[in-house]
Amino acid sequence: MRCREVEALWDELRSEGMPSMREAVAQHLRACPPCQELYEQYEGVAYCLSCLTPPEPSCDLARKIVEHIAVVRRKLRTTPVYLTRIGSPIGTLYVGFKEQRIAFIGIDRGEPVERVRTQVERRLRRPVVPGETPEWLRRALGEFFTTWKIDESYLDDSDLTDFERAALKKAAQIPPGEVRSYTWVAREIGRPNAARAVGQAMARNPLPLLFPCHRVVDSSGELHNYAYGVEVKARILSLEGYQQQGRRS
Repeated sequence: MRCREVEALWDELRSEGMPSMREAVAQHLRACPPCQELYEQYEGVAYCLSCLTPPEPSCDLARKIVEHIAVVRRKLRTTPVYLTRIGSPIGTLYVGFKEQRIAFIGIDRGEPVERVRTQVERRLRRPVVPGETPEWLRRALGEFFTTWKIDESYLDDSDLTDFERAALKKAAQIPPGEVRSYTWVAREIGRPNAARAVGQAMARNPLPLLFPCHRVVDSSGELHNYAYGVEVKARILSLEGYQQQGRRS
């Protein structure tokens, strides 16, 4: 499958189309960094559009879109995020922090650090600079990997939208070793028809593990749609003590 073919099929990842086609697109994206970057931009625009309130029939939709994008652009902050690397039971982590709070966490997949820095800047809309690992961060992550819970005072959620914050905080209420569905999260935050938007919020989660999107699955209980792959998702859940009877709708 060639890149131009994959770009034409990106919507397959969102649809109920053929599973084999979705998997073919997903496999190409996992192996093709240029397509990954384009797809992230595509998802970013799609997410911005999904945040718009349903327009009235007579409204100027184009104007609303431009205004919404302008608001997002104005949210670019100047306080930098300090990026460091730290070992963990699931591998080396990249961690971004500011003002003694964690703003980003991600598993090191062997990408160049400059690429990681660019991705974090794009997601948080902040400058990202190298930093040393402070002791408070070592303690916080050490406690997390012992209890699989974290004091939320360590987490910086200021770069999230209200919807993302609600969905991710609800995910954090799922006990370690258990799972819930996207539909459950949507229902619990008072947006019962927003399961797909919940999935998008989980996909854009800048604090996976700490806001545990790995505990959110589809309605059948299948462990799919995880940024670091299904195998990593299954491994994290296994470390937490996940068992079959933990599944809930």
